[in-house]
Amino acid sequence: MSARQRRRNSLQKHNIMQLSGEFIISEALRLVGEGKDVIFPVKGTSMLPFIIGGKESAVFSPVKKIKKGRVVLAYTSGGNYVVHRIIKIDNQNITLMGDGNLKGCEFCKISDVKAEVNYVVGNNGKKRCLNSFWRVAAAFIWRILRPIRRYLLAAYRKFILR
Repeated sequence: MSARQRRRNSLQKHNIMQLSGEFIISEALRLVGEGKDVIFPVKGTSMLPFIIGGKESAVFSPVKKIKKGRVVLAYTSGGNYVVHRIIKIDNQNITLMGDGNLKGCEFCKISDVKAEVNYVVGNNGKKRCLNSFWRVAAAFIWRILRPIRRYLLAAYRKFILR
């Protein structure tokens, strides 16, 4: 018996339903489509230093304005969902890049932007706005610092994220 079958049997034995990531995202998007905000935990480091995976959750809201510099949840041409910043809008095409990424971008259509992320909530319950003047200015400067981002992220991970 495989590990997957053992896990499934264990969940059934305890009357626990396991939900797929695809189902959870579809439900979150349904709620956002109804005009509700949805808090979703963030994994990974692709949005450092502005969103800390494992320590913060993103608040997904209905899209009000698609604008360069905004953080969005989008379905990319690569076939997956990402929470990344819009770095370019060209007609109906959008280029996305994670703040913590050193290179590489994702691409989608405007219609593939499913939600915007205006706030993050820390494990302590504290809410931070990503679209305040200072955060937007910091994100702009962070983008300019891309050539040295590798060193800044290494220092951030070593001294701040401990």
